[in-house]
Amino acid sequence: MLPTPDSVPNSHPEPRAAVLGRFLRGSLGSGVAVGARTAGALVLGKLLAVYGGPGGLTMLAHFQNLMALFTTLPNDGVHVGLVKYLAPLQPGSGRYRAWLGAGVLLNLAALGVAALALLLVPGPLVGVFGRGAGWVAALLLGLGLLTGHALVVSVLLAAGRLRAYVGLTVLLSLLGPVAVGLTLRAGGTVSTALLAYLLAQGATLGPALVVARRAGLLPGLRGRASQPGLRALGRFLLMALSVLLFSKAVDFSLREVLIWRFGLGPTDLWQAVAKLSDNYTMVFSALMSSVYYPRLAALSSRPAERAQLVRAVLALLAPGLAVGLGGLWLLREGLLSLLFEARFAQATFLLAPQLAADWLKFLTWVLLFLLTAQARVGRYVAVQAASALLLALLLALLLPRYGLLGAPLAQAVRYGLLLGWCLWYFRRQVGWA
Repeated sequence: MLPTPDSVPNSHPEPRAAVLGRFLRGSLGSGVAVGARTAGALVLGKLLAVYGGPGGLTMLAHFQNLMALFTTLPNDGVHVGLVKYLAPLQPGSGRYRAWLGAGVLLNLAALGVAALALLLVPGPLVGVFGRGAGWVAALLLGLGLLTGHALVVSVLLAAGRLRAYVGLTVLLSLLGPVAVGLTLRAGGTVSTALLAYLLAQGATLGPALVVARRAGLLPGLRGRASQPGLRALGRFLLMALSVLLFSKAVDFSLREVLIWRFGLGPTDLWQAVAKLSDNYTMVFSALMSSVYYPRLAALSSRPAERAQLVRAVLALLAPGLAVGLGGLWLLREGLLSLLFEARFAQATFLLAPQLAADWLKFLTWVLLFLLTAQARVGRYVAVQAASALLLALLLALLLPRYGLLGAPLAQAVRYGLLLGWCLWYFRRQVGWA
């Protein structure tokens, strides 16, 4: 068994400068991958905003949200757990094979659930895209390929193969926009272009398998799946299920409500601001997942060093994020027009509350990663459920009064309250009490 968080004697924490130095070096190492993902996302948004017609940007976000509904369980559950449990093991060992086999089996189960959902309730999920059974079948194929890619990437991250991760991320980030551009140029519909985007990204599974096999990180799997491995990864799967139900599904439903209440055109204005937020959130999430979380998980048996890491990262990010997001606010007049299209300049009134919400959200995530690293399933699920309920209540209060502005205002209030709770709840773990 792996040691529990407090079962190993604590060593002296590193100086704060050393902790920050390691975090910054890792962040710089991931910078190329993050830059490629950001550039790909910006190009993709521009293509759909300009050539997708009214509602094109909203259709893109809705499709990406649909993808997230079916990839959250593997990515935020199984793969997060694999990074934690594979990191200290030697590739090819019995325990390594057991964890990897459990991860593969759970991924297959998640894809089975996705197929069942699309078979039973296709209308609410894909009705807005107006496509038939062939489109849905290709959607499932793309989801399977993309999930396989993410599994292999998690194995590479667990082994510290950051260079391979960067290369694969760059490739994935390039193929998606290229596929969309070629499809739209050939006269394809937005729905067809979005499917091409998914399949192009899924095609990166092939190169990922080659890289991981050459590194000896994908040994053959034999025998029955490990029951302890399934149970341990199942705890992460439960946390991911809470993200799916209380975050991804809420986002999907919110967009449906805005489309129904305001129409595709006006919702495009909100979506432009939300898409800008998604782009820099992707940058933040990628850095934290590839640099901060693996280190936090590795320090689970050394509470003092873990607390030092959290304090150092918060001290770095709080002012740094404020400066960066403040810079976006200063550039607000031309930013949305540049990234999307001139008509989206009308959405600048939504930007201030969205930027405030994201600053609060990012700092909250730094603390909530502690629950993930410690596999505190019950607490994690409770936080996600309470956060979703709070957002629903705020939206019910603010949307009728403020219109579209109510959506980012609700997010800002939500994360302000959640951050306050996190600062109180984690005060002892982080060494503030």
